[in-house]
Formats: sequence, C-alpha cells, structure tokens
Amino acid sequence: MASRIINQSKKLRNAPNLLRHEQALLEGKVVGEMRFRDWWKDLTTYGCFEIWRIRCDGHVPSEGKGVTKPFISSTNSLLGTHKRNVSTTTVKVGNPIAGLELNKRLSGSQVPSRRGFSSDAGLPPHQEIGMPSLSPTMTEGNIARWLKKEGEKVSPGEVLCEVETDKATVEMECMEEGYLAKIIHGDGAKEIKVGEVIAVTVEDEEDIAKFKDYTLSASGGGAAADKGSSVSTPPPKEAAKEPATSPEPKVSKPSAPSAAEDRIFASPLARSLAEENNVPLSSIKGTGPDGRIVKADVEDYLASRGKEAPAKAKHAAPEALDYTDIPISQIRKITASRLLFSKQTIPHYYLTVDTCVDKLMDLRGQLNALQESSGGKRISVNDLVIKAAALALRKVPQCNSSWTDDYIRQYHNVNINVAVQTDNGLFVPVVRDADKKGLSRIAEEVKQLAQKAKEGSLKPDDYEGGTFTVSNLGGPFGIKQFCAIINPPQSGILAIGSAEKRVVPSSGPEQYKFASFMSATLSCDHRVIDGAIGAEWLKAFKGYIENPESMLL
Repeated sequence: MASRIINQSKKLRNAPNLLRHEQALLEGKVVGEMRFRDWWKDLTTYGCFEIWRIRCDGHVPSEGKGVTKPFISSTNSLLGTHKRNVSTTTVKVGNPIAGLELNKRLSGSQVPSRRGFSSDAGLPPHQEIGMPSLSPTMTEGNIARWLKKEGEKVSPGEVLCEVETDKATVEMECMEEGYLAKIIHGDGAKEIKVGEVIAVTVEDEEDIAKFKDYTLSASGGGAAADKGSSVSTPPPKEAAKEPATSPEPKVSKPSAPSAAEDRIFASPLARSLAEENNVPLSSIKGTGPDGRIVKADVEDYLASRGKEAPAKAKHAAPEALDYTDIPISQIRKITASRLLFSKQTIPHYYLTVDTCVDKLMDLRGQLNALQESSGGKRISVNDLVIKAAALALRKVPQCNSSWTDDYIRQYHNVNINVAVQTDNGLFVPVVRDADKKGLSRIAEEVKQLAQKAKEGSLKPDDYEGGTFTVSNLGGPFGIKQFCAIINPPQSGILAIGSAEKRVVPSSGPEQYKFASFMSATLSCDHRVIDGAIGAEWLKAFKGYIENPESMLL
C-alpha cells in the first residue's frame, strides 16, 4: 500500500493546494464563528479528512491565519485518535452528498464531486461529478441537456449542463479545471438521485481515452469495463441433474357407465324438439312414466333457459376502459408531496370576507391611464391584491410567521409568493419586500416571473424565501370562492375569487344601487394564527381594498 501511494506522489502534491483552498474558505467563513470541534466536525464530515491525514501525519501545522497553538495541538491530538489503516488503493476526497452541503454554505449551487486516484483497474486520477441539490426540496433531478461534450476542456465557472429540478431548469457550473472524460447520464436522463455520479473529469487531456468504457460499480464508484482479462474464467458448473420425479399418486377412476345407464328415454316428439333447439337431453329431467322425457319437459326447459339469459347478460364483464398514462413531472411530484404534508400536519381553518371593489376598479383605471402614457406595464387587480396583502401583513405581523417545534418565527421581510399555473404544473415565484414596492414595480415583477415560470427558467432565488402566498382563481377562471392549501413553512395563504355585481341598499335618493364584491378566503395555520388574529388581518386587508388610496400613502 505504501509503495502505491509513493507512486502517486505527483498527484498527491496537489492535495495541499486543495486543502489550503478548503482551509481558507473554512477559516474565513466558519472558524471565525465556530469553536474548533465544530470546525473539525465539518472537516471530517465534508471529506477533507483523508488528504489532511496523509499530509499532516508526522508534522505540526504552521500557525497563522487564525490558527492558534491550542488549535494545532488539538488538531494533532485528534489526528492521533482518528488514524486509520488505508487498505484500499483508491483515495477519494469529498462525499457527493455531504460535500454538497459544504458547497451550498461556501459557494452557492456548485457541483459536488469526489476525486479518485489510480486503482487496480488502471484508471488515472479523475473526478466524479455528482448530481447537485439545487433547491431545498430537491431529492432527484433530470438532465435537460449537456452544454459540454466529452473530450472538451472545462474551466471553473463554465456551465456543464442544464438540470431540471423540482422547481425549474438550472444551469450547473464546473468547480475545477480539467477535461470532460465521460458523461454517465446523457441528455434527457430522468430521476437521478442527488449525489449520484453523472460525469467524470480528468486533469490531463491524454487520459480522456482511458474512460471510454467507464462504468459505475454497484457501490457508486467508477470502474473501467474489462477488456479481455488475462485470468481465465472458471468453467461453468455442471448443471444440476434433474431430481427424480416422484411417482404420481394412484387415483381410482370411476368405471365407465354401462350402455344401459347411457340410454336416455324420451318420446320422439321430445327428441325432435330438443334437436331443433340444440338442447342435450341429459340436461332435462323427465316427468313421464319411468322418468321418460316428454315434449312438455323440453318446453319447460326452453322457457326456463330464456329467463336465465337476461340475468346472465346483466352480470357480464364490463368492457375494458380506454385511458392514457400521463408521465408525472418533477414539479408535480414535489408539489403533491408538499401539499400532502401540509394537509396532514397543519391544522387548517378558513376565514372569508366579501370586499367591495368599486373604488379599487376606479383607481386601477386611473393608474393604467398614467401607465399607458408613460409606457409602463398595466396594473392588474391581482397586483393591487398583492400590495394590499403585503401592507396588511405589515400591520398584523403575527400572520407573517411560521411554526417550528421550539418557537414561532416572525419575519421582518414581507415576501409574497404568487401562484402561477403552467403546462408543467404550479409554480409560486416570490415578490420580495412587496410592502415597500410601488404598484408599477410589483406589476412588472409579477409579469416577468410568470413568463419565466411558463418557460421553466426560474432560478432558486425566484421562488425561495416567501413568507405568505396569494392565489387568484377569480380573475382568470371566474371562480367565486375557494379554500387554498397552505404552502409550508408559511402559516397563511389568501384565496381570491371573482368580483360579481350585487344589489345593495343605497344611502342616496335611490333606494337600491349596484356594487361589485370580491370574495377573499384566508387559510390559517391555527398553531400560529389564532381566529381573532386572522380576523384582524382580514379586516386590515378589506380596509385597503375598499379604500385603495390608503395603499399609496
């Protein structure tokens, strides 16, 4: 084992560079805020332990860059207690899943990888790239298309491929310089688990050809396909002899009936009628002398058979159903699991109010006239609803919260998720700080986010971080009123119905007048929002809708 490590010393020389890079990141972002043992836990968890142990055994790390003497002595102490026998010829750095969490903390959504050195299969040093987790809820993803081909050079920051996550299609970037030697999962590959190897890169261009027949072993690592091994394969074992068949048990067979017993007595007229209707005489019971079958017996049999025919038809097997199996998209899978979790674990209750929208529609007409003259985006009723909901959340912050097992987290940012229906499923992009933005800005952002959702090009920043959700089925679909399911971990979602004209009492000379009313239903998490708090929020929301000028103050 020692000789093999020495033979690979050239490649191991790069290990200190990798260690110093990881150490600098950890010192800058972690060590300054964590105790040594927390830092050591990250070091061992995220896959740097092997290289650290190989390079640091036998000498003391240098001080500086925030590394103190107690830190060094503790490091050497722990290294002594964690020494292990390296019994394999492959040293891998980085865990594809645990390493991913480190990447998310330090460098955003980059590619998890693990590095392998020469093994008995004769492979040169290489790096296995795993499927990254590009959203908090992602457990598997699809490869939309590769932007780099096998044999091409890759550099840090270049886009390797496009990954379809549970939310959108996201570009996956390369972390290290090298050459793309092998693509394990090509364009259109489906349901690849997070951390599963999707490609292999090498440092030297001449090593690309050695990965032509590269495959993944059952353990997840790579192994080259055998090319005519020199060891002869053992001859196949002789097929086991068939077991002797046990003698069949002897079964006594009834003796054949005699000719006298086969004979059926029937009158000539009965025989003729039975033949005409294809009725076997053996199925008819005779009522004549000595059991003789007569014409009346055959007629009775035909009559009884006619009554049984419709009954049998009623119990006939139904025809096979005609159907089409529609594949389930990744976004629909995640949406289904999250909504099921929400309905099973969150105690929902619902509050509904009807709001008069006459003044809101008048204000919208005035604002759109100004927008058209200045070339801005038209403002929709939904934009006004988002603004009113955001201001109501600022007035009643208890509804801008989420439940945890230990505390209720109340948010200071008012970020409104907006439900958008597309051909690929339901998306909820977020309008951040909606309470601080003007109606023109909200209208522009909502239109841009809706377009990106329909194109499947939403980034994680476009849909993560929401604190409250608005779902509107009234304007586009004419739904009068509905109850929406809370989007966890949020504690509330507002369902907006369509506006309808109603006859209401008038305060003027006329006894009655017409007014437009819109239904709004608030779904609440009772663990966070008590009934009175939810009613207070709806009161504030209704006030902004019925007096929309107050939203401009």
